[in-house]
Amino acid sequence: MSQHQSAFGHFLSALICAVLLLGCVSAQCQTYKVIYNFTGKGSDGATPYGGPILDRSGNLYGSTYLGGKFGAGSVYKLSPNGSSWTYTSLYSLKAGADGSGPAFGSLAVYNGALFGTTEGGGSFGTAFKVAPGANGWHETVVHTFGNGTDGAQPIGGVVFDASGNFYGTTSLGGAFGNGTAFQVSPAGTETELYSFTGGNDGTNPPAGVTLDAHGNLFGTTSLGGVNGDGVIYELSPSGSGWTQTVLYSFQGLNDGANPVGGVILDKGGNLYGTTFDGGVNGGGTVYKLSRSGGAWKMTVLYSFTGGYGGPYNKLTFDSKNNLYGATNGEGAHGFGSVFKLTPANGTWTMTDLYDFSNGTDGGLPYGSVAVDPQGNVFGTAVTGGSNNQGVVFEITP
Repeated sequence: MSQHQSAFGHFLSALICAVLLLGCVSAQCQTYKVIYNFTGKGSDGATPYGGPILDRSGNLYGSTYLGGKFGAGSVYKLSPNGSSWTYTSLYSLKAGADGSGPAFGSLAVYNGALFGTTEGGGSFGTAFKVAPGANGWHETVVHTFGNGTDGAQPIGGVVFDASGNFYGTTSLGGAFGNGTAFQVSPAGTETELYSFTGGNDGTNPPAGVTLDAHGNLFGTTSLGGVNGDGVIYELSPSGSGWTQTVLYSFQGLNDGANPVGGVILDKGGNLYGTTFDGGVNGGGTVYKLSRSGGAWKMTVLYSFTGGYGGPYNKLTFDSKNNLYGATNGEGAHGFGSVFKLTPANGTWTMTDLYDFSNGTDGGLPYGSVAVDPQGNVFGTAVTGGSNNQGVVFEITP
């Protein structure tokens, strides 16, 4: 294995080996439906680490880590067609200059085009654009990572501001080898905003950043910080560059540990996220970080039951401020679950929406879920399905 193999890859391998030792029983199917089974054949994708996104017409867009014509991953579209869905492969990555292995960051849409990142290909990963043209969809490499201190292996996807700049992180590389936060302008110019030192400021940020209305960026690192269990950070623009501030260092206790998935913002500027490990039961947490005077206050909203495999990605709000997400390796069968947290009178109520069995229903969801205005929940699972190449699913309320 190359010395440049990502920590992400090692983490995934260890996790899959661990959870496959667990038993599998039949799934609950009352509200759950597989709407697409990946095959890994032809131009079809396989192993969808990233969750889907929705457009206003109800179409789903996503990426797969493997599969496609060249086995290096693909970008796809699922369109509703009566009671079924029509699958279209938009682009197959070639594992060359165009990139290889879109990881667990969801795609972003800007001006009708899809943007994402790849873990490999190029030099050490790429930021890419897939857009419709006269003869179908075409890919453009917006930036190739691994040149100087710009970072390496961007696995968390990107987010846009109103001016068309996009922002993200690399899990490795930078001035200290511990990852970066970056900006790419509409003209394609990449700027390193911050290089993580691997100390109290955090190390190896796998998740992409979240942008607020003032142009500040928020994110997490899975490791580093005062206790080595990861941090929540803010990057603020200033006249001389960007300033990084650690908002919270996880203690690995009831607060959780290893916040792999990043954070989301509510309208009041509060941050919500998850940890993969830790918490009262050792299975990860859902938390809220809120401003309190001149400081930030950590509140644990829920601790998962235990075992290995808490949430791995960002949460999702619906229109009623309910939170949705997925655990990677917990649930009744040990192959992950989809959950909903409902706020009421200052408390949050957990609802287990579905437990994966790793059979034809799929297993091991890594990506975020998408929620439409009717409350339907869409997501992906990496394994299982009719071809054991992963699935796209829908949960109806």
